[in-house]
Amino acid sequence: MEFATPYQTYIPLPFDSGGRHQDHEAVLTLVPIHIVTHASQLPEEFLFPSPKSHLIVGFDCEGVHLCRYGALCIMQLAFPDAIYLVDAIQGGEKLMKACKPGLESSFITKVVHDCKRDSEALYFQFGIKLHNVMDTQIAYSLIEEQQGRRRSSDNPISFIGLLADPQYCGISYIEKKDVCILLNKASDPKFWTYRPLSEMMVRAAVDDVRFLLYIHHKIMEKLNETLLCKLAVRGALYCRCFCDSDKDFADWPPLPTIPDTIKAKGNAPEEEILSVIEVPYCKMGCVIGTRGASILSIKKSCNANILIGGERGPSNKVGL
Repeated sequence: MEFATPYQTYIPLPFDSGGRHQDHEAVLTLVPIHIVTHASQLPEEFLFPSPKSHLIVGFDCEGVHLCRYGALCIMQLAFPDAIYLVDAIQGGEKLMKACKPGLESSFITKVVHDCKRDSEALYFQFGIKLHNVMDTQIAYSLIEEQQGRRRSSDNPISFIGLLADPQYCGISYIEKKDVCILLNKASDPKFWTYRPLSEMMVRAAVDDVRFLLYIHHKIMEKLNETLLCKLAVRGALYCRCFCDSDKDFADWPPLPTIPDTIKAKGNAPEEEILSVIEVPYCKMGCVIGTRGASILSIKKSCNANILIGGERGPSNKVGL
């Protein structure tokens, strides 16, 4: 799908106006793209969340080596009537701090594909504790498991893979290949730092969020109450997994609780927790083991997802 202009794009939205659309699934809505350098350009309901107005927004971040040590350059927010590209370079800390209430709010659901690094960057660079996410990568894994197609945690679905799946969107994402080439270390790792934003930068940033509201709709059709509970808890844990601190997450919002309706049925899901293990200097190889033997043994014994920061860190901690 092409931009109508450099500052407009089409987003698919579920057709729910009471009639029937010819494809019975989605309508394409032309919406403006706003490049935000000041908080006044963002919707008030995002800046000042209210229990009277529950919002669902597509969310993503772009940057250089996006993690605690990298640089968050752009934050994307997709609303049903507009897409906002929040320029963290031009707007700086003041702009990002203005977004803190919305990103931490329980009244705004942030739909994101793989929240871990985005959350880490927000926490260490701006003191923001990302909260109330609907992580489409986690949701896909839970749905696949429910349908008897368990996917290895070592090989989670990519966003391009999710887009291409006809159950959720059925759209190929050819443009992403061009961006990946630019982001290659041998090419231009500082792609997201350049200003003004080029049309390719705007396209790449927008394409990472403009499908998320529709994917959210398709995922919600497939989730029962128990899976919704698992998704909420696991999303909260993944937001925390690389955000270790001396406070042991005591300053974070509490984890979602299991609803009484699920407890009453006697099929409450197993409790999920996050354990962050400190590894002595230069001993990560011992934790991983020869060809990953130690990690595989832990996974087999306790059915755990194991999260290691890799080259972007943290280099001395493992999340279980």
